[in-house]
Amino acid sequence: MVTTACVTLAAVAAWAQTVSGASVLRRDSVPAGYVAAPYYPSPHGGWTSDWTAAYEKAEALVSSMTLAEKTNITAGTGFFMGSALRVGFPQLCLQDSALGVRSTDHVTAFPAGITTGATWDKDLMLARAQAIGAEFRGKGANIYLGPTIGPLGRKPRGGRNWESFGADPVLQAVGGALTVQGVQEQGVIATVKHLIGYEQEMYRMYNVIMPGYSSNIDDRTLHELYLWPFAEAIRAGAGSVMAAYNAVNGSACSQNSYLLNGLLKDELGFQGFVMSDWLGQMSGVASALAGLDMGMPGDEQIPLIGTSYFMYDLTRAALNGSVPMDRINDMATRVVAAWYQMGQDADFPPPNFSSNTDSATGLLYPGALFSPSGVVNQFVDVQGDHATVARQVATDAITLLQNNGSLLPLDVSRPLVVFGTDAAVNPSGANACTDRACDTGTLGMGWGSGTANYPYFDDPLTALKNRSTGGVTYHDYDSWPWFFAPSQNGDEVAVVFLSSDSGENQDTVEGNHGDRDSAGLAAWHGGDALVKAVANAYSNVVVVVHTVGPIVMDSWINLPSVQAVVVAHLPGQEAGQSLTDVLYGDVTPSGHLPYTIPKQESDYPSSLGLRGFALGQVQDTYSEGLYIDYRYLQKNGIAPRFAFGHGLSYTNFSLTSASIAVVETLTSTTPAARAAKLATPTYSTAIPPASEATMPAGFSTIWRYLYSWVSLSDAEADIAASSTTSYPYPAGYSTTQKAGPPAGGAQGGNAALFDVAYSLSVEVTNTGSKYSGKSVVQAYLQFSSSSTYDTPLVQLRDFAKTDTLTAGGGSQTVTVQLTRKDLSVWDVVQQNWVLPAGLPSSTRYTIWLGEASDQLYTACYTDTLTCESGLAGPSL
Repeated sequence: MVTTACVTLAAVAAWAQTVSGASVLRRDSVPAGYVAAPYYPSPHGGWTSDWTAAYEKAEALVSSMTLAEKTNITAGTGFFMGSALRVGFPQLCLQDSALGVRSTDHVTAFPAGITTGATWDKDLMLARAQAIGAEFRGKGANIYLGPTIGPLGRKPRGGRNWESFGADPVLQAVGGALTVQGVQEQGVIATVKHLIGYEQEMYRMYNVIMPGYSSNIDDRTLHELYLWPFAEAIRAGAGSVMAAYNAVNGSACSQNSYLLNGLLKDELGFQGFVMSDWLGQMSGVASALAGLDMGMPGDEQIPLIGTSYFMYDLTRAALNGSVPMDRINDMATRVVAAWYQMGQDADFPPPNFSSNTDSATGLLYPGALFSPSGVVNQFVDVQGDHATVARQVATDAITLLQNNGSLLPLDVSRPLVVFGTDAAVNPSGANACTDRACDTGTLGMGWGSGTANYPYFDDPLTALKNRSTGGVTYHDYDSWPWFFAPSQNGDEVAVVFLSSDSGENQDTVEGNHGDRDSAGLAAWHGGDALVKAVANAYSNVVVVVHTVGPIVMDSWINLPSVQAVVVAHLPGQEAGQSLTDVLYGDVTPSGHLPYTIPKQESDYPSSLGLRGFALGQVQDTYSEGLYIDYRYLQKNGIAPRFAFGHGLSYTNFSLTSASIAVVETLTSTTPAARAAKLATPTYSTAIPPASEATMPAGFSTIWRYLYSWVSLSDAEADIAASSTTSYPYPAGYSTTQKAGPPAGGAQGGNAALFDVAYSLSVEVTNTGSKYSGKSVVQAYLQFSSSSTYDTPLVQLRDFAKTDTLTAGGGSQTVTVQLTRKDLSVWDVVQQNWVLPAGLPSSTRYTIWLGEASDQLYTACYTDTLTCESGLAGPSL
């Protein structure tokens, strides 16, 4: 018999924040106006028709479980979730990361989320997700801990922005929803994370020293920015959601009843289960009542002791009545229903790998003091042809920012002089740094739990040497040496490689505690000085940037020698040939920025900066509201260096023959009444007998393993206490199920919100004479000036990428769509989505079409159903 494991122990140091160190005696107050209102009880799952069959099966299975079996599947043991083997429900494997199967072999290291967002290609987003899902299934991982759609990228320095798809809720939502779809098509449960306001790494976690920071977000901003991607991912049918480490409005995300019960489960109609992040659970009873369904990895705040907020304590809480059986049953049913919804009850392979060892055999219980050994790794190769998808994503994401004098594409005969350690793979090996926690060699991904091992690494230097016939000279240093005197004949092209890294706060890299708190938005390793030195010595300079997010380039961007700038983002294993394909013109660049690059970091408001240490709870107040990234710069008339959505090509495109048509006539300013909830599973609410909670006779336990059984004496005492003790339930607590808010009614919200109101078509033509290429059409909404709501100048609402269009007139008609929700704002009084200027048939809502947020020259109008081209662009 082959015994396998994903990961059986959470990292000991995961709870210890590297930048904290002072005792906390109090908790700072959340600013006035930011409230985490109570919302009880936790809504039952199973009330939407698309989950009916799964819930019917789950109800039957959960009805046959004992209390201990129900509580056993509400918590984990490392990266496994408890089982109910007696009734046929297996232990499930949960595994990182969002860009590939973490900590194992024979897998693909895909381009990161931010790279995928830079493609602006929905087909590629889906194809990448399908390939990732296939690899997770092939490795026997039931639950994919991705996609990452929080952080949104509010803070340019944020450490994990690169795991997400871009600093805009629509771009993020499309990437997230398509990833959920693609992964779950393979029968793997997707986990959208991190809910919500997780925009900074430092001070993120509650621990024995201090509470995690509080993201203070007003209701409208929460809905229109940070919750928007989650709504779309849930609408796509996500089976799981992970709560963030931090607090929102003073209440920890893993026990924030308004967030989990109110917004997620009721308003957004989430039917799956909510898990905590690893060591992100704060409590037992309070978490369960607030809507947490699964605690991961199972341990309390200090791991390795062998205690849990759930498991044993949840069994006792059920017996003493502090957590009603109604909630226990719903927790278990949600987990089992997700398993059925993905079809994992039939032919899903068991895990065939271990994250604890690279050897075939290893400890079966690595967290135990004494453990038997067995086969834990079968070295199953799940890569298939996924390198093709990975390379295409890496290639199509490459974003050409500048190309003065059409220096690019290069002729293969031109000699190259390459500078910067980012050009070549880490000399110690691509996987030399655990979880990629170093910035050595080509930067293919950030660091932390969002990583995967490279099966190989196609680095740029090797690819350049393989392509160039003119020769490649490499200087593997990041500063200009005093002894170097370049010899040149005027034909050389100097290629300077820069990087900027970030990651998770569990590691500190070159003084950066996850976030880029030390480096800021500058290139690492003195890269700015290197570019200036090279530009002083060579006449033709190309700068290639591998980065987690925006870097400031203004110290060198306008130097005459710096003719071309290429952002290759985080390309994963296919960093080399994807880049050379673009540099040499085999592929015309078609990537566009998924964030803005400012001229200087101070162009952003101080509220978008990192929050520092505080005696108490760090308060991170979103005082800028809706105005982040391009929205803020446009409002304040600040010109970016490169705008959100910017991306050049080797050819030119025209947008002509734009048209707009009504698809669904909107006859009211608010959506139609929501659908009523369907019936949900019903169970006995009586406290079960002690026999359902006690350990079977003769069972041998493993030290530090988490169990849900209690002793007979404890069980009997708890049952007795249930009738004599009154539990201090939180303010607003109720056991009466709610009908649900008007904005709800289906997965993602009221189904009427997603009615397509307008469809726009535009013909895209390649007007260049030499190069074929792809174009991205971006659609931005501008609300009517008659609206009384404060809204950004324009907001992205949809996008479409063409096929490859041939030079000299190749064309394609592309279509973008806007829904009722796209045309609406969140009204905090009505607690509903509202058309802010009346019906669009009689009031002008302008939809701008273009190739970037600052290149919008075609406008279509909802009132006249006409379009105009050759305009100057939107204005305040």
